[in-house]
Amino acid sequence: MSERILILGGTKEAVELATQLVNNGHDVTTSLAGRTKEPKLVDGKVRVGGFGGVDGLSSWIEDNKIDRLIDATHPFAEKISKNARLAAKRTNVIFEFRQRPAWQIQPSDKWTIVPDLITARQTIPNGARVFLALGSQYITPFADRRDVHFIIRMIDPPAKHLPFKSHTLLFQRPSPDWNVEADMLKEQNITHIVCRNSGGTGAYAKIEAARSLGLPVIMIERVVP
Repeated sequence: MSERILILGGTKEAVELATQLVNNGHDVTTSLAGRTKEPKLVDGKVRVGGFGGVDGLSSWIEDNKIDRLIDATHPFAEKISKNARLAAKRTNVIFEFRQRPAWQIQPSDKWTIVPDLITARQTIPNGARVFLALGSQYITPFADRRDVHFIIRMIDPPAKHLPFKSHTLLFQRPSPDWNVEADMLKEQNITHIVCRNSGGTGAYAKIEAARSLGLPVIMIERVVP
């Protein structure tokens, strides 16, 4: 039976899931936060922008007669995941939570595992050249480290000036090829990487590159829902 499905997306896995469900004959809408100007193409319908909290999401589900809500957002999208659970309970729709497994440390990895952004900032040594592999909305807490040079990769130019004393901006998408990522790390003379344990294959190349180069990684652990 065909269902009307809302996918809370923004991940590689959500794109793949939308394709699968559309091919199975379902009426699928994927919701994107809208942080990227040119997101990857998604099969089915696409909705861009926030809902306005639990109330807004609940209303959208009811107005569009959604049968199933699937949370396939980024593992660190804690707020929308919480709202999704509450909205599903309020509207009594079928709810699925699909979170990709976390990365596991390998014997040759040099990880320092930390619980949050603040601890990650404090863990960076003086004089480091740090690849800050975080979403643009998460980098501000590092700006007061005036003794560190940050390399920040973005898909789109920032809407306003970044408050860092010393930084380099790279406008590019992450490569799935660890050799390409390793070349970038070497070209930028990176000494440390700060990233979140996002899991999945889409961003794993930088972890493989760090392993191959013996670079330390300050890994922010995810919150278990």
